[in-house]
Amino acid sequence: MAVGIFDSGLGGLTVLDAVAKRLPDVPFVYFGDNAHTPYGVRDAEDVYALTTAGVERMWDEGCDLVILACNTASAAALRRMQEVWIPPEKRVLGVFVPLIEALTERQWGDNSPPREVAVKHVALFATPATVSSRAFQRELAFRAIGVDVEAQACGGVVDAIEEGDLILAEALVRSHVDALKRKMPVPEAAILGCTHYPLMEDVFRDALGPDVQVYSQASLVAESLADYLDRHPKMRGPGEEAVFLTTGDPRVVSRRATQFLRRKIEFAAA
Repeated sequence: MAVGIFDSGLGGLTVLDAVAKRLPDVPFVYFGDNAHTPYGVRDAEDVYALTTAGVERMWDEGCDLVILACNTASAAALRRMQEVWIPPEKRVLGVFVPLIEALTERQWGDNSPPREVAVKHVALFATPATVSSRAFQRELAFRAIGVDVEAQACGGVVDAIEEGDLILAEALVRSHVDALKRKMPVPEAAILGCTHYPLMEDVFRDALGPDVQVYSQASLVAESLADYLDRHPKMRGPGEEAVFLTTGDPRVVSRRATQFLRRKIEFAAA
């Protein structure tokens, strides 16, 4: 009864690791579109086409429920997919929902008017495409008032992580945090709005300082998915096996995935 986890590359492995620990009896199909990563510099039409192709491939593996563990895909493609493309018997969910729930301390199904929340100054670190979509700010505005969001487009970070150059990735993260602080010197909270970024979470935390509450998506998504499956048990598809698929070179992707998760991961060609 497999559930799909989709990402533009390796970043979604942070979500996979968390949900697999939270739901050890659920087999997951992971799809990494490594041949086309990063999505964060692509236009919305390109992201939509690539995302729908990947999701269809996971449906073929028996995943009736697919999680877009890619903020760019969630921001640029998900709403259109839900409105015009996804058939009634399937579900595709994004990763903004748990972040909004955590930040505003309210459930997604709570449709009461926007209200003031404790956090007033939020730093959002995301890909250029996610930042330009303003999807996070739009969803937040439905639920909270008086929150100042300063977004920082973190160009180059995903590329460096995908290439395994963590020294460069660290340097870029620190540079982007410095740039954010010039615009918002004292953020109260920081959103790591890309599933690649938890791989650099310690660097973000160190650069931001101890007074900034950092929201990282993996554990939030895991809890949200567990709750969703409790409420919608039929959305576990017919797939029975854990599978790792990639549009990239399976040997290269397997090696880097093993390095990131510190356990053996074997990808097959999608």
